[in-house]
Amino acid sequence: MNKMKKYKSILMSGLVGSLLVFSGCREDFADINSNPSDVTKAEPSYLFAQAVINFEPSGYTYWFYNAAMTYKWGQMGVPTSGFTSNYTVTTATGDQGGKYLEVLKYANDLKYVRSIMTAEESAKYANMAACLDVLTVYLGIFDSDMYGDRPFTEACMARYGGTLTPKYDKIEDLYTLWLNMLNESITTLTTSTNQTFPTTQDVAYNGNAAKWAKLANSLKLKIAVRLLVQNKAKALEIASAVANASCGVLDGKDDDFLFNKATSVTANDGDKVYHWNNGFMQSTAASKRVMDFMIKNQDPRVRFFYQKNQWNSKVVQAFFDAGKAVPAYVLNNIEYTEANGKKTFVKWKGLGEPWVRYYGLPVEMEASYNSQNADYFDYSNRFKLTNERAAYMPYSMFQQEMIIGRYDFTLPTVPGDDVIQDTEDRPWYGMYMSTAEVNLYLAEFKLLGASLPNSAASYFNKALQTSVEEYDRLANLNKIPYYGTTYKYDPNEKAIDLKDGEIAAMMANADYQLTGNKSSDLEKVYLQELLHFTLFPCDQFVTVRRSGFPKEGSALIKWENFSPKIQNSEIPRRFEVSSPSPTDLMYKILTDAYAAQGFTPGSNQDGALLNSERVWQDKGAPQFGSGAGAN
Repeated sequence: MNKMKKYKSILMSGLVGSLLVFSGCREDFADINSNPSDVTKAEPSYLFAQAVINFEPSGYTYWFYNAAMTYKWGQMGVPTSGFTSNYTVTTATGDQGGKYLEVLKYANDLKYVRSIMTAEESAKYANMAACLDVLTVYLGIFDSDMYGDRPFTEACMARYGGTLTPKYDKIEDLYTLWLNMLNESITTLTTSTNQTFPTTQDVAYNGNAAKWAKLANSLKLKIAVRLLVQNKAKALEIASAVANASCGVLDGKDDDFLFNKATSVTANDGDKVYHWNNGFMQSTAASKRVMDFMIKNQDPRVRFFYQKNQWNSKVVQAFFDAGKAVPAYVLNNIEYTEANGKKTFVKWKGLGEPWVRYYGLPVEMEASYNSQNADYFDYSNRFKLTNERAAYMPYSMFQQEMIIGRYDFTLPTVPGDDVIQDTEDRPWYGMYMSTAEVNLYLAEFKLLGASLPNSAASYFNKALQTSVEEYDRLANLNKIPYYGTTYKYDPNEKAIDLKDGEIAAMMANADYQLTGNKSSDLEKVYLQELLHFTLFPCDQFVTVRRSGFPKEGSALIKWENFSPKIQNSEIPRRFEVSSPSPTDLMYKILTDAYAAQGFTPGSNQDGALLNSERVWQDKGAPQFGSGAGAN
């Protein structure tokens, strides 16, 4: 518990104070790209490279703490023990709230370095500075989603005569500032000439200014959707400008903001290469409602978001041979013969492998107390072949190797067979923004009345196709379990790679088509945003929060109203802010900032408080489960 509390304090007052000081030349400048002896020269390219390396909206404690909370609060994931009345209780948080400072400090360093150059020399680094602004805005959006106002305009300037106690800027003002920064970045990136921008220092786009401009333009849509509740007209105006901008938007795999930071370890910093290898998301599983929806519609992304369960056909046959029960929902997908009391596996029914290996947990309150659900929640007692061997998990967890490169996978085998493992560490590829995300936003804005050049259906269809393609590509790059291999153990095993015709089959389903009914179409767009953001917990939760989907009574993915145990108004909509210490240099600023936002600081706060005391962009947004959207 002490460790958990430590993470909270780091992200509140401590983070702001400590990171403002450490700005400028450091010993870890772009270790993978630069000569340490050159670091003290504060070369702009090294500053840029280090900023990209420090760009991290998907850190370990974010996945360990934050994601586990937002998945269950949005009913897009289920606690492995099922939903109970304490699921709204907050835990420690981590890796969110001050991540933008890790890039902002290098952006400010670059501004200073350029300020002491001649005007002619300084102009050569305009594109680099513009790209750092894009990265800073991205992380600023991410950090403010769950905390609101942030220190920004005065932050990370102590080294250059600024203050150690920067003011908190209102998120409303920051959105305006960030939009201006992105517009200025686009202008710079599309007009600057004679630029010094070594391709080896840009692991994202290899110094391609046109692609950075597309990212900057696309990023404005993330701000626009967050403005819909507070200023719909402005949001629609932004969307129209983005769609009609001459620089374009992310459009295809070569434009997607998807990269790995390094392929080899230097200075013992394997986390930059492999991300990390600590366990995470071990108490959160797939939602049965989400899983059933994706399987019903033959959505290939289910294989990239979630892990196969451990019930391959050889495991099934071993349970048959031992005369032991097979989970009922697994047995429903098996064709078998029975003679003299012995069952023999014949083949998988329905969609077959690999589809039959994905199951989620029931969403209903206290589902684990219902004996009919024992196959889900009591599997550790029910589904062992020997006491020495762990039980075989019948449902699916989140796909960890899409998040980390150091993940040891053990194939489910029966007792007595050889252990089959994949323990190879692989450089991790992260996707941060993509063509699919852009087109989902454009589909949403078109339905809401924005003046856009194409139809909502065309944006929607493009989003669906590219989302599947993007996640297939990411699964391949990260070499997740069963991608490109069956491990040659179970003759009925199938690899999970995307197959010809699967996207067309998915998109032929009515649930994946727009029909011209605005209300129905908006629900489909919002649900596809939620699915696309399965591995982006914050973006997914923001979408749940601002849209009111999943919706109660939906025929697609239904929101469960847990009343009277828990009211929808008792589910948190942001994270806690800790009570500042009177000895903290930022004490008065923090106190005033929380008061200005209407936040009550403290720990172990109830969900009703964190539902009613909302961040600015969430004020007036629909309640969970209402499906009100931004109509």
